[in-house]
Amino acid sequence: MEKTFTKRACMAHSGDRPMIHNPDALLVLPWLHIQNVNCISSPLTWGFPPITAILGFAHALERKLKPRYHDLSFIGVGVVCHRFEPQIFSPERGDKVFCLTRNPLNKDGDTPSFAEEGRSHVTLSLLIQIQSNNYLQMNLSEVENMTSSINETAHCLRLAGGSILPSFTQKGKARLMDWDITGDALKTELRRLLPGFLLTNREDLLAERTAELQSTNPEATSLDALLDLSSLNYESIVAEPDSETIEWQIRKKPGWIVPIPVGYRSIAQCYEPGQVLNARDTETPFCFVECLYSLGQWISPHRLNGTSHIFWRHDADVEKGLYRCICS
Repeated sequence: MEKTFTKRACMAHSGDRPMIHNPDALLVLPWLHIQNVNCISSPLTWGFPPITAILGFAHALERKLKPRYHDLSFIGVGVVCHRFEPQIFSPERGDKVFCLTRNPLNKDGDTPSFAEEGRSHVTLSLLIQIQSNNYLQMNLSEVENMTSSINETAHCLRLAGGSILPSFTQKGKARLMDWDITGDALKTELRRLLPGFLLTNREDLLAERTAELQSTNPEATSLDALLDLSSLNYESIVAEPDSETIEWQIRKKPGWIVPIPVGYRSIAQCYEPGQVLNARDTETPFCFVECLYSLGQWISPHRLNGTSHIFWRHDADVEKGLYRCICS
């Protein structure tokens, strides 16, 4: 502990501080057990909560902490999934369906209408990059108090509509440490989160597959490539040209590839506050949007070679109407 304090003090007073775009600290919220999260992630996908919801949780946590830590900023979030338990069942001779609640009867004795909602129980860990000008000036006691405050506040929030259950073990306690530019500390923390899989973006695979499809079909789109990479495809393999024997094999994919929603894109102009009737917020500009999709990959943390393509952050281009989450 003395070594950690000395390092922090030297960095704070010698001016050897990372550039403004580099984080000052790494916050780890490990093994969060969450009940009844929303697993309908978009109009086309269902499963693990979308990265937009996870970044929304981090943004809400930052705003809750702002009154006490004024210069605190979360600039990137990494997510590791340890358990995913969707609340579904398979009826006889049918596809999987969600386990829905039975609502009380109405005054006429009929079953009231309801909106279908998918729920799941998940266990995940979050790695959050922190920027704070005051962090490097803190002593160890202040850092411990800050960590405890973050941990308590996080467990009072909801994540993707789910409730975070309390943790009574040391394994589930939040950890706050100096950011290591070499990445050694991050690798150590990722190993501590095994077994689990980290979500990263693979839009490069989507672009490659789109180009392959367009080479034979110029009208193919990125959506065609997304559906092709997300489906289970069987291919016929002929051992010899003149052979009548055909072997069917599943087309191999470069890892655990999944379709994921990554944000929104405007489909109309941005309206002034209060211009659109029945909007929830009459003080914020209003815009109609549609969902943006990309490819994600679940990868074991011990297979990562560096610190790139781990942390997700918000990215907005107001002129193009793009509001998305990017992984860098």
